[in-house]
Amino acid sequence: QVQLVASGGGSVQAGGSLRLSCAASGDTLSDYTMAWFRQAPGKEREAVVAIDSDGKTTYAESVKGRFTISRGGSQNTLYLQMNNLKPEDSAMYYCAAAPGRWVRLSPKDYNNWGQGTRVTVSS
Repeated sequence: QVQLVASGGGSVQAGGSLRLSCAASGDTLSDYTMAWFRQAPGKEREAVVAIDSDGKTTYAESVKGRFTISRGGSQNTLYLQMNNLKPEDSAMYYCAAAPGRWVRLSPKDYNNWGQGTRVTVSS
């Protein structure tokens, strides 16, 4: 099992930037794929980006070129740099971890979740 604590959310104007962090502890994280998901009110949880232990990433089309995922050197921290934020990026953002070294984007594949951090982007 992996314990995840997300932080870094906040309120920004459109065009602004935020950096989310996710501190991980527990199992050997090099054996996990990690991801950021988001969920806006009334909508389903959707994948933003995932990264496997080798650094391979898969981004949602809506955030490509604006968001960047990275893992800390010890792989115990996950980051999401969000630039050029848009109002439609407003949501609760969750970090998640799944055992296995391959990238996947379905929430059903993840069994370890952080508590979420809220991002609000105003126009």
